[in-house]
Amino acid sequence: MTYVAGFTSTGSKRPEALFGSGASGMPRRMIRSSGCRVWDEAGREYLDYIMALGAVALGYAHPAVVRAAVAAVEQGGIGPLPPVLEEEVAEVLCRRISALERVRFLKTGAEAVAAAVRLARVATGREAVLGCGYHGWLDWCQGADAAGVPAGIRALYGEIPFNDPARTRERIRAAGDRLAAVVMEPVILRPPDPQWLAVVREETARIGALLIVDEIKTVCRLGLGGGCERYGIKPDLVVLGKAIANGFPLAAVGGRAEVMELVTRTWISSTLATESVALAAAKATLAVVDEAGVPAHITATGGRLLEGFRTLAARHAGVVVGVAGIPEMCHLEYRDEPLSGRVAAACAERGLLLKRGAYNFVSLAHDPATVDRSLAILDDALSAVSRSA
Repeated sequence: MTYVAGFTSTGSKRPEALFGSGASGMPRRMIRSSGCRVWDEAGREYLDYIMALGAVALGYAHPAVVRAAVAAVEQGGIGPLPPVLEEEVAEVLCRRISALERVRFLKTGAEAVAAAVRLARVATGREAVLGCGYHGWLDWCQGADAAGVPAGIRALYGEIPFNDPARTRERIRAAGDRLAAVVMEPVILRPPDPQWLAVVREETARIGALLIVDEIKTVCRLGLGGGCERYGIKPDLVVLGKAIANGFPLAAVGGRAEVMELVTRTWISSTLATESVALAAAKATLAVVDEAGVPAHITATGGRLLEGFRTLAARHAGVVVGVAGIPEMCHLEYRDEPLSGRVAAACAERGLLLKRGAYNFVSLAHDPATVDRSLAILDDALSAVSRSA
């Protein structure tokens, strides 16, 4: 019996999400994590590439981050005044990420991107928003079939197609002077087309809408500045989250000073936005990202994983139809959904936690030997599924 509605409060950690419907005997709850390994409630150890849905780039329980968080707890954690750490972490972000001139902290990526959209609506006096990617569960970005979301709010949101310049231009122009912002992820299964990026930037500027880049998955992975840094995107606002505090709950919205100053004309506030434990974890994380060259390590190690995926995709063509993503964020594509669940279950039985869809993530804790061992486990799991298919 479970006392949590729907088994867990995090949808992507449901057994059916990880292993498909009908899977039994799979790891359901964990008791510990360290480096790139986790232990389930029975004490069994797994190599992990889910990495808290991409929220961990240094590895679980990284010593520098743990020390910083423990020190913050011992100093009280939260109080009636904003902590010095708030300004210190904001200064590091603004100094290291060129798109940021001012920053506002929140706890989750979903609320941070919602804050960015609100700022865009204040800046433009408009209401419509076009999105490209996944931007959270809040009302503003839900489609026509979203239960519980007022129809009037759903009507304010539409989508543009990733890497399709012509249709993107058409949809932005159709929104015209109703459009407050375009919100986009810089990577969706593959890198962005430079022509598509140019169209998004040119068309939003032409009609006076803001460009918001959702770097929740990509910050600290593609570079400290994520996709904007790698692909030369010039946004008005940027949203950061996940790995920015190596798994501690922290997110941020930032961008041009004149846009960020509009926080004084609306209400963006959270009691726990500036508790100091996550801020201390973020400060330590950002230092390690620089000192250890984390993005370069993730690119190299992720590249090894991606090449291994490609080799196995060719070897197991009866189960796998392709590989998607980039070295820092990649996954196998399967012939059908049931097969993907069977492969994920076979991997778990062999001590490997692998996402069956977008995305698998490496971290600073993964090394070439770990990747090679993981690929050997995956090879065996794919062979077992192929034999029983």
